[in-house]
Amino acid sequence: MKSHKPKEKEHGKTTLKSSKLPILEDDNNPCNFYGYDIESLMKETSQLRNIITKRGTLEILIPLCCSTDPVRYVTFRKSMKGFSSKTLTIRLKELEKSGILNRQSFNEIPPRVEYRLTPKGQELVGSIINLLQWMRKWSNK
Repeated sequence: MKSHKPKEKEHGKTTLKSSKLPILEDDNNPCNFYGYDIESLMKETSQLRNIITKRGTLEILIPLCCSTDPVRYVTFRKSMKGFSSKTLTIRLKELEKSGILNRQSFNEIPPRVEYRLTPKGQELVGSIINLLQWMRKWSNK
């Protein structure tokens, strides 16, 4: 078994120097989060769940990941069947507040609003794509 992160003692408790999840690998347990504070991990899990599991969030992020061009509000409205304008607006505001989207409005008639992924949003979408690839890999087995 080999540890990938150096440990240090703090107030009689083993802590890690890095905030990354330490992974211990051995033949019996290829993925073990040894030494990570479970309460912190659960808090982070809750924060992640609050971002990506709300209705409409993935449907907003996917069109943005498929292009480097900004996506207009009207494009979201057309593609998101079954979503009210209110729900769409709330989700877009939440994603903007979380730092996942940048919103740019133009002083035009009719009004034009465009959205782009931030670097944080691009990284999140990359992780979502990895999860989708995982799902495809194991859905046939």
